[in-house]
Amino acid sequence: MVTLLAVIWDVNPVFLKIGNFEVMWYGLCWTLALGCGGLFFINFIKREGLDPKFFDRIFWWGVIATVVGARLGHCLFYDPVYYLTHPIEFLYIRQGGMASHGAAVGLLIGLWAFSRRSKLPYIWSLDRVMIPVTVGGAIVRIGNLINSEIYGRVTDLPWGFEFIRDGQWSVNSPEGLPVHPTQIYEALCYLFTFAVLLFLYYGKNMGRKRPGVLFGVGLIGVFLSRFLLEFIKNPQIAAEETMALNIGQILSIPFILAGVLMIVWPYTKYRLDPDARKWGGLTSRQNINPAGSRKAAPKKR
Repeated sequence: MVTLLAVIWDVNPVFLKIGNFEVMWYGLCWTLALGCGGLFFINFIKREGLDPKFFDRIFWWGVIATVVGARLGHCLFYDPVYYLTHPIEFLYIRQGGMASHGAAVGLLIGLWAFSRRSKLPYIWSLDRVMIPVTVGGAIVRIGNLINSEIYGRVTDLPWGFEFIRDGQWSVNSPEGLPVHPTQIYEALCYLFTFAVLLFLYYGKNMGRKRPGVLFGVGLIGVFLSRFLLEFIKNPQIAAEETMALNIGQILSIPFILAGVLMIVWPYTKYRLDPDARKWGGLTSRQNINPAGSRKAAPKKR
């Protein structure tokens, strides 16, 4: 196997250390991802003429649900026996372990709670959250790259990486050969999905014209990418060595199917209200004024 070029990856995952206190690049990436989500929702709310109070609600519901879901997902999906017998370690986030599928489930629950509390259609939140989710996912994958984790199998491609800081690299690549930087592949896929969603929302006004499409496209872009890239990733746990599809792929399938359903669903429950131009036009047999309160739909004469 001939390697024309290999990237020797030797980046310190610690951004700042003061005594025993450490600030990790990975944590900063998560903070940046969540911050991007906040900025996008500020724009959505202003653009659609909604009450600014919605921002605080959706931001904190989204942040808490995402972080808690990501941590619980990692613990319960990948090593449930250990964590159920050591429950205190659910709280040890600084030791690592955040699962994107758990984050997705947590976010879905958090947005459902926000929508009920704010009396906004659930689909409004789902459509718009996919835009920051995709760019945030790309940022988090860069955090995985800095951590030298979740990389791929041996490759002879000229852009292979040698993750010399990772103790498992010599196990996954016993001959010291470069491996696929799947963190970069996944980040690029997410950024492509992000660009498509920006076009659909700002260019085609799809959040107003066809509720559910943004959510469906986002689910397919994120989880189909994850499903396909898992074929060239190293197993995260030993049990995956003998599995036809690994845990990440199995967990991705329901999200992919849900994405397809959201795109083809006839949307009989939701319709376009031509009078609700400022906030987005989505109704559920009711109009919603910019303050978020409901009023009866006007009768046609």
